[in-house]
Amino acid sequence: MNEILLVSAGGFLGAISRFVASKQIQIWNKTSFPAGTLAVNLIGAFLLGLLFGMQVKGELYSLFGIGFMGAFTTFSTMMLESEQLIHTKKNKLFYSYLIISYIIGIALAFCGLIIGEMV
Repeated sequence: MNEILLVSAGGFLGAISRFVASKQIQIWNKTSFPAGTLAVNLIGAFLLGLLFGMQVKGELYSLFGIGFMGAFTTFSTMMLESEQLIHTKKNKLFYSYLIISYIIGIALAFCGLIIGEMV
């Protein structure tokens, strides 16, 4: 039961953080490129790699790794925004979004893992 509460609390904080960060970044961006979702997903990839590299386990991982990071990052929004870019025939933005999301996301997760192992 305690783990469920920790995941719930982390999820609440992660969802609110994603909403605020993504909206603010998108306001600054002023283009149709989904920079807000991209930014939170890349930050999340790094932070989850960091937690994993630091070998965070137990209740702390339930709170931050599963709860917060699970709600902070958003694969479903990324897929919807990708579809919207295709639908509006913004192919260059679509390919840029996917390439940056996956390649930079994996690189940041790896960097977080390495840094976490050094801590």
